[in-house]
Amino acid sequence: MARHLITSALPYINGIKHLGNMVGSMLPADVYARYMRKRGHDVLYICATDEHGTPAELAAKAAGQSVAAFCAEQHDKQKAIYDGFGLEFDHFGRSSSQQNVELTQHFARKLHENGFIEERSIRQVYSNADERFLPDRYIVGTCPHCGYDKARGDQCENCTRVLDPTDLIDARSAISGSGDLEVRETKHLFLLQSKLQHEVEGWLEGNGSKEWPTLASSIAHKWLTEGLQDRAITRDLDWGVPVPADVWPELAAEGKVFYVWFDAPIEYIGSTKEWADADPANRDWKSWWYEADDVRYTEFMAKDNVPFHSVMFPATQLGTREPWKKVDFLKAFNWLNYYGGKFSTSQQRGIFTDAALELLPADYWRYFLMAHAPESDDTSFTWELFSSSVNKDLADTLGNFVNRVLSFSRKRFGDEVPAGAAAGEAEQKLGEEIARLLAEYEGHMEALQFRKAAASLRALWSAGNSYLEEKAPWLEIKTDQDAAALTLRTAMNLIHLYAVVSEPFIPASAKAMRDAFALADDTAAWVTGEEAAALAFVPAGTAFTVPPVLFAKITEDDLEAYRARFGGGDDA
Repeated sequence: MARHLITSALPYINGIKHLGNMVGSMLPADVYARYMRKRGHDVLYICATDEHGTPAELAAKAAGQSVAAFCAEQHDKQKAIYDGFGLEFDHFGRSSSQQNVELTQHFARKLHENGFIEERSIRQVYSNADERFLPDRYIVGTCPHCGYDKARGDQCENCTRVLDPTDLIDARSAISGSGDLEVRETKHLFLLQSKLQHEVEGWLEGNGSKEWPTLASSIAHKWLTEGLQDRAITRDLDWGVPVPADVWPELAAEGKVFYVWFDAPIEYIGSTKEWADADPANRDWKSWWYEADDVRYTEFMAKDNVPFHSVMFPATQLGTREPWKKVDFLKAFNWLNYYGGKFSTSQQRGIFTDAALELLPADYWRYFLMAHAPESDDTSFTWELFSSSVNKDLADTLGNFVNRVLSFSRKRFGDEVPAGAAAGEAEQKLGEEIARLLAEYEGHMEALQFRKAAASLRALWSAGNSYLEEKAPWLEIKTDQDAAALTLRTAMNLIHLYAVVSEPFIPASAKAMRDAFALADDTAAWVTGEEAAALAFVPAGTAFTVPPVLFAKITEDDLEAYRARFGGGDDA
């Protein structure tokens, strides 16, 4: 089986993430990682908190904590929420780790040796009120491109255009709010991306990027068409990866640190090293990242992160002249909006992941988010759409099927799977349909088309309901007990199949379905099309129990309470 390296964009440390962050990176990566593990592949899913840069310093200041203490606390809080969502990282690291410090400095030294880093004097914004140079994100103002009045000095959150602080209209300090700013001269390191333009173009053309989703490939090629610009990769901050004094003693003495967007992608490697260092006898981080020709590397992120991962980080890797593993497939997502407006961490708009888990179990959110993932365009969360999906797909189509099959069988045949008659024409027809739908589902998952995969999964559940309605065991049992037993036995085999194939999307519910039957653990393995067609996973005589209701319906009273708390419709 192939080796699959999977990473999702690093969540910023400055506070709990919203549902848009979840569906744009970590959740689809987890769904894919779970699926690939189920198929028998060797999978390594790596993520980490992104702890450097201005957001960390500003958030720590607002919380009245040191940056180190703030980041340590927030890392644990975020990790607990991701555990609650059932995200199965192989390792969830920290970009402030010593491993990342060492690797980032290594990358910088190699780039310098190869002539791709240059020290330049630049004019930078200085705040007289704060008595310090202001890094890009410490400056806010109006975007000159779209007019958004809370744009940061490095990138506009609204239109995603990369900015220079001097581009902003009515610029002011994010620390003090003062507009008493002036431009002074200071020295910084620049990554000479312009010298790597043709190499990045050649790599992008040769690495299968034409197979990437249109969203990812179009953003990457747009950046290359506009031409790669040399970028400052150091900042005047107290918190970050220090510029190494053995190469740049003057800048190190001034306390310069690397720009967060230089060290953050390197943390994918750093986090892998953190994972390996925890068990060095059995784990080798280099086998995944260095001369790793047998590894397929898939990245997951929202569209605003694409330029850094599709162009800038590959340029960094290429410039080291070392054989670092570069991305093979980049899965990018559009925005998930909230009633047509943006989810926003900074503005506390929308549903945040901690609040989501307070309301309902993770599987409700996992299924809805993936079934409505913003793949081809932006999508909008509404409570009405959410409740409709939960009630129709999860409660009625899947949950009700499981409950009524097992409850009816126990009532009429006891606590073991009944034997009944041999499979007939209806079962053969059902098996063929299930095998076809399973192949369709697998195809969409292999192609990382999650909305289509969710639709195929829903169709698998619906096929069971259609079979049950056609056979009507509650009527069969009045005249032919063996026929009713066959129908129920077949339906129980469908429940087991659903447990196996639904696990990437709804892992907790899948486990509840699987645990209903007294079967060995190895029966949780993926199923072939032939096995799906045969529907003979659960033999007659197998003991079973009736699990609690898998999915409770969302009522109108629930909806009113959710809208009152979070806003909705006219209130959003």
